[in-house]
This record gives sequence, structure tokens and C-alpha cells, in this order.
Amino acid sequence: MPKKKESYETLIEKVENIIETMEKEEISLENSIKNYEEGINICNKLYKILNEAEGKIKIVTDQGEKEFIEVDE
Repeated sequence: MPKKKESYETLIEKVENIIETMEKEEISLENSIKNYEEGINICNKLYKILNEAEGKIKIVTDQGEKEFIEVDE
């Protein structure tokens, strides 16, 4: 079964939880390393999501920037 793609917000929350755990709790070196590795993997996913979003923005921008016109109601 294919994995469901996680959202940017969900991944940020996971990283925040890892950081909070590492800051607050006294954990073993082994668990610290495990948390660090998991955090790095999540950060890599976040970086990929941001790069994809940047690419989409560039495509839209390359099609021509348009000024927003205020509409009087």
C-alpha cells in the first residue's frame, strides 16, 4: 500500500515535537541520535516540499506578473 504524502504542516509539527522532546527530557545518547536522524529525514522532506513550491511559483511568475487592481464596491 503506498504511503500517504504528509503535509508541510504535519511535518513541521513532527520536527517541533522532536525538538521539544530532546530539549525537555533526559534521553539516552542512542535515543538522541535516533531523534536527530528522524529530524534530519523530516527536514529533507520539508526542503523538498519548499523546492517544489518555489518551482510552481516560478512557473506562475514566468507566465507574467500582473498587478492587482483595486475594485471599488
